[in-house]
Amino acid sequence: MKLVKVKNTTLGEGKPKIIVPLVGKTKSDVLAEARRLNNLDCDLAEWRIDFYEDVADFQAVAELSKEVAEVLQEKPLLVTFRTKKEGGEREFSDEDYFAVYQTVIESGQLDLLDVELFMDHEKVQHLIAQAHAKGIKIVMCNHDFDKTPEKGEIVQRLHSMQEKHADICKIAVMPQSAADVLTLLEATNEMKTKYADRPIVTMSMGQLGMVSRLTGEVFGSAMTFGAAAQASAPGQVPVAVLREMLETLSLNK
Repeated sequence: MKLVKVKNTTLGEGKPKIIVPLVGKTKSDVLAEARRLNNLDCDLAEWRIDFYEDVADFQAVAELSKEVAEVLQEKPLLVTFRTKKEGGEREFSDEDYFAVYQTVIESGQLDLLDVELFMDHEKVQHLIAQAHAKGIKIVMCNHDFDKTPEKGEIVQRLHSMQEKHADICKIAVMPQSAADVLTLLEATNEMKTKYADRPIVTMSMGQLGMVSRLTGEVFGSAMTFGAAAQASAPGQVPVAVLREMLETLSLNK
């Protein structure tokens, strides 16, 4: 297993690391959220730039990423544009998706970049090469807000992310039953024990899937998403509660 170290945080060992989203619409909102987050007991921050009102001004995004990173200090920053088709806030052309990311890589400040699995392969590979040249790690992801795919399909998607040179492989699915939650956990365990050579992140969303956000140390998920004020996905647990639960469930007490 290749561990991923970003600043003082190591992903892929021990308890899942807690990551909290920044979902402010204005510059002042984003920076205020970053200041609040810096006082929370979390490990990383995710700036969801699809919530940001000036995301179409790519240079403004890059400049604001520097200010956010400065506020966060030693907390690593993940920058994410979540597309509409995968649960994001706004429509954005594929051309703009890659353009804003390229601008942030070249002119901004970040530690990790979220890239969606089903984007154009050649453009993704070019983007990953650009990011890696700057020391930026790639979190490749896939989201299914309607259902939970079969176990083999979940494993295949995670395996595909490895083949595409992601540093961290992430999938989030929506359960319709307890059996769906077990499917996600079984797929996570199979990926971890048989195929994964780098950290993976998995979650079953909503109230039904909440257990998956707490059992990463057992099944193999390296990060879990907590909420500060506004959640960015269904089922996120408040940070303080999440930390207490992770400590209680830890295998290394």
